[in-house]
Amino acid sequence: MNFVATGIGAGLVSALLTAVIVKATPLAAMLYLLAPIPVLIVSLGWDHRSGLVAALVGGLAIALFLSPLSGLGFAVITALPAWWLAYLALLGRPGADGTMEWYPVGRLLAWSAGTAALTIIAAGLISTGGDYAAFNQNAREVSEAFVNAQFTTTGPGALDAETREQLVGIFARLTPFLSAQGFTTVLALYLWAAARIVQASKRLPRPWPPVPELVMPRSAALILAGALVLAAFDGFPGALGMALSGAFLMAFSLQGLAAIHDRTRGKSGRSFLLSALYVLIFVTQGILMVALALFGIADSAFGLRRRFGTRPNPPPTLST
Repeated sequence: MNFVATGIGAGLVSALLTAVIVKATPLAAMLYLLAPIPVLIVSLGWDHRSGLVAALVGGLAIALFLSPLSGLGFAVITALPAWWLAYLALLGRPGADGTMEWYPVGRLLAWSAGTAALTIIAAGLISTGGDYAAFNQNAREVSEAFVNAQFTTTGPGALDAETREQLVGIFARLTPFLSAQGFTTVLALYLWAAARIVQASKRLPRPWPPVPELVMPRSAALILAGALVLAAFDGFPGALGMALSGAFLMAFSLQGLAAIHDRTRGKSGRSFLLSALYVLIFVTQGILMVALALFGIADSAFGLRRRFGTRPNPPPTLST
């Protein structure tokens, strides 16, 4: 029954990190962003059932002290995505030679993207009660705040009312896309960090493969293509398409970045090349990530590293 005790502890810690957001301070926001990590750690290090206990306990605690809707939001948005990724990470099966084949890290990245997109839409459904007009209004408020922060309202460089309204509409439409991009990065980073923490404590049941070797399956590219088509629709289906498009484009960008790390291992000047790459990503405000995404898509679709690299065989995969 150790998983129950650890799950209760992790759920209360995660709930506390979530509840501090009511303080509305930068420190509170930072602590709020760390809320999924306790659930990931206990799920990976003890038992995935610990994550379910943490989701239940944390959700009940927040429902009692804040509101039932906040408790439901904690379970759906914070705890269950973390539990699900940890559950997948611990999937394994014995191979023909008796060794264990663990769930590939490339598929975990794909699931991080899918989980991020579904969570963004679930959050919208919960907060608006399924009312798309309210969902769109929330997106407009976020985009208006962004446009006002980027462009002045007075002076020679100010935008006219029509142009400002067009920008607000564009960013409102892109809100699920951009939100899913950020959440995909957060989930992937948290899963990696939690696995390394648990691995350092020698409680991780599986070996953690080198991240630069990750390759998402070809089906991820098909999901991205379908999401781009779905994004053309109105309502929540279109919002889901936008979220999936943003999430999988970011996942492929991370794969492209991992591929560059992989291809430069053992090369002279590697540190300089990687440093320059990250500086360019920062300077271009992420525009370079589009090129990395295209490289990641080609890597999955055509097996670039298997064809031209030093690893002729793809990593073992498990069906989902």
